[in-house]
This record gives sequence, C-alpha cells and structure tokens, in this order.
Amino acid sequence: MARCCLILGDQLSTNLSALKGLEPEDAVVMTEVWSEASYVKHHKQKIALIFSAMRHFAADLRESGREVIYTELTDSENSQSLTSEVQRIQLGHQFDAWCVTEPGEWRLKEEFELLASRLPVPFEICPEERFICSHDEFNEFLAGRKQPRMEHFYRRIRQSTGLLMDGKDPVGGQWNFDHDNRKALDQRETPSPPTWPVDVITEEVFELVNTHFSDHFGELDKRSFRWPVTREQALEMFDHFIEERLESFGDFQDAMILGKDTLFHSLISTSLNLGLLSPLEICVAAENAYRDGAAPINAVEGFIRQIIGWREYVRGLYWAYMPEYKDRNTLNASWPLPSFYWDETKTDMVCLSEAIRNTRQNAYAHHIQRLMVTGNFALIAGCSVDAVCEWYLSVYADAYEWVELPNTLGMALFADDGVMASKPYCSSGKYIDRMSNYCKSCRYRVKEVTTEDACPFNYLYWDFLHTHRVRFQSNPRMAMILKNIDRFGDEKLEAIKAQAAAFRARVTQNGGDARTLFKERSP
Repeated sequence: MARCCLILGDQLSTNLSALKGLEPEDAVVMTEVWSEASYVKHHKQKIALIFSAMRHFAADLRESGREVIYTELTDSENSQSLTSEVQRIQLGHQFDAWCVTEPGEWRLKEEFELLASRLPVPFEICPEERFICSHDEFNEFLAGRKQPRMEHFYRRIRQSTGLLMDGKDPVGGQWNFDHDNRKALDQRETPSPPTWPVDVITEEVFELVNTHFSDHFGELDKRSFRWPVTREQALEMFDHFIEERLESFGDFQDAMILGKDTLFHSLISTSLNLGLLSPLEICVAAENAYRDGAAPINAVEGFIRQIIGWREYVRGLYWAYMPEYKDRNTLNASWPLPSFYWDETKTDMVCLSEAIRNTRQNAYAHHIQRLMVTGNFALIAGCSVDAVCEWYLSVYADAYEWVELPNTLGMALFADDGVMASKPYCSSGKYIDRMSNYCKSCRYRVKEVTTEDACPFNYLYWDFLHTHRVRFQSNPRMAMILKNIDRFGDEKLEAIKAQAAAFRARVTQNGGDARTLFKERSP
C-alpha cells in the first residue's frame, strides 16, 4: 500500500505527525502554488524565504532516501492550488491514501476537509504536534473562564513543562520580570546577526520572486535577505542569540533606535513558524543559559514568555475562536489605511517612517515597533480592521494568520472586545519618546498636543479615548487615564477633536499621504 504525505510550506520539520507513519516506499509531495503566494500580496522576502526553505527541505528528504514529488511554481503542469495539486498528482500516481499534518490556518483546514470528501482514497488530517499546548488542552484552559488571560495560561505551561521552575515555585521567586525589561538603549554596541552566502537554490528563488511577484511590497536582494533557510542556519542564528544577544535582550527588548533594526532580538520567529526550530528546544537552551550563569533571569524569563506564553497563547485563541473571530470589529474602526504604510516617505512621523522602512527593507520589525508604533497608530486613528490585518499578514516574513490575527485584531486593535488583551494597547507620543530616540529628529513636537506642530500620536490618542470613553469607563485599568480627560476642559478637548479630524481629513484628501508643509520652526 503506497501512501503519500503532503507537506506544507510552514511544516519543514522531520517531526511532523504525518511523516512519522510513513514507510520507506511512501512518498512526499511538496508544491509551490500561486494561490498560497498571492492570497495576500506577501512581502517578496517572505515568498522567497518559504520557497527556498521548501526546496532545501525537499533536498534533505531526498538525501535521506525519501521519494519527493516537488512541483515548482513555474512547472507547466502546476494547477496552482494545494487541493488541485493533490488531485492532479493522485491521478498520475494512484496512491492508496494521503495524509497531511493539520494546517496552521483555518481556511486551509476547511479546504482540506472538503478535499477529503471528494478524493477517491482516504485523506487523513493528522494532529499538529509541534506546539506545546494541544487544542484540547487549550479548550480545557478556557473552560469556565469569563475572559482568558495570557498570564494564567503562561503559568500553567511553565508548571506543565517545568521550564524555569524550582519544584512548584518559579525560579527567582516570581513568574514575571517584565518590569525589568523596559529600559531605553544606552550607548552600547549591538551585535550583527550571522549571514550566509546565497546558494544556488536561493538565488534561483530570488529570480523567480522578482520576476513573478515584482508588484509585491518589499526589497529582495542578497544584501537585504538575512533569513535562515535550513535547520542548520536556524540553529546558527539561535546560537548567536544565546551567546551574543540574550544577556541584554531582557533589558532592551522594548527599545527602539534609529538605524538599529534588530537590537538584541532573537530573529528566530521565521524559523519557528516554518518548523526549522521547535519551541521546547529553544526554551530549554535559554533556561540552560540562565542556570549556567550566562544570562540573567529577566532576559531568559522574558524570552521564554514570548515562546510558551504569547506564541502558544495566540495559537490557542485563534483555533478556539475562529472562524467568527476574524469578523470582529468592536470599535467599528473603518478609516482607510494610509498609503504611508506601504511607503515610509509619505509620513513626517519618524517613528512610523522608521518602522515601515525596516519592514520594507527586511520584512521585519520587532514587537514594540509592530505593537506600539504601527499598531498603536492604526488603533487610535481608527483604521479599518480588515485592512490592518491584511497589511500585517502581508509584510512580515514570520506572519501566518494563526499568529498574526490575534496579535493584530485582538492585541493591537482591541477589536475583539478584550478577549486577547485586558485593555487597549494605546499611547500618546510620550511612550515612544521614552523608549526610543525617534522624537529627537522628528518634525513634530512630542510634548505638544494642540499646536500646529503637535505630534499626531498625542491628539489622536486623546481623541480615541474620548470617542470610546463610555465603552472603556467600566475597565478598571482605564479609569485613571480617562480621568485625565476631565482635567482638559472643554476648550482643550474641542481643540484635540478638531486636530484629529483635520489630520484624518488631510491624509484622506492627500490619498493617504501624511506629509504636510509647516512654516520653519523657531529654535
């Protein structure tokens, strides 16, 4: 009985559940299809990363003796969708059965369930075992809770895995060291991440992507592309983080500095989400660095919380609340996403320009740039939830809907009415000024609210809070902030509302361009 295993582009692991049951005579199918590369206009680097990693993984499988049927994007017989490729290959090879590991996105799960009902042979969807928490375990966590909270989930996973635990107690006597991880960067040097020569496989993929996806966002060349495309490269990137970055990661994980695109961040999210690394192996390695005295507890705990806390948590929420979750828009946000999200030269706001420049050049921005700059602006400006979610899914090399949607719709935009976050992650320009050096070179004045030169984050922030005050006033975490509106007085509040309305009108009239002409400032 000859079986065939379909491997998706984000399942590049030999530990896949669908692979484990294969016999030596069974085959593997991998295929590059237009439908997956273009259902949103993915960043060129993201497409190149996935195609190159797929081709390298297929080569490794063949070297191990496995038969691999691989369809490249430009193959003349390519039907350009995953399900139609399965049907086409089945006609040609007459396999007795198919299997696939559960896909990460809801839309693919629906497509595969429909395919299973139409294929003339069994098509098994095997459980995804590369995450620490299963769907059943997450649903058990949700049971009986009015509102799920990541901190409770995180502690549960710490206890079940034993990570950073001394018996029943957390290492260091507390679960969370986040208060130690909010320092602005000092003058220290930041390490450069490892790079690798672009091999023949990746070079061919570059040419393919630049030819067939030339109208997609982002840069793609040997200078800008830094992502691991094999497990060996992914391990090298992670080892570099442990040895060169982890010690300072905690202190400065929220910092933002002009021209420093990666600071002390790990740069392994693409490798994790492709399957080149596993969450448990990297958490164990980080814990070992702490126990060996190579990294402080606040850095190691903060890193592990990102993996077994946020990453596992957002995946659990995604599968628990989909497909209805995707349609939520609690704050009725509908303002068109400004065009400067695709072209950083169309805004005078240095923080936004810098985050979007990094995104365009590198298909990357770290979590504070995503949450408290691009996400914060989209929230307080009232940008369309659908448009913002599509942007985040499109532009980042590590973005897949299971991780992007809860982080964007829930955490950044508060569009799920508090399922993901206990309060909106919004701020004025004051937070950005505290955590970066962006404001020092910005055309706008971060300490002003209603003047012509005032930072747009300031008046948009207060206008946002005023607009949604009735909704937020029952939230205990918002009470103190909302009281500040009462101190403004009617005149200042009207000036704030007028500034916000004028900003939106100007950007709309300029086709999404946020630049404006100012008279020369006095010193």
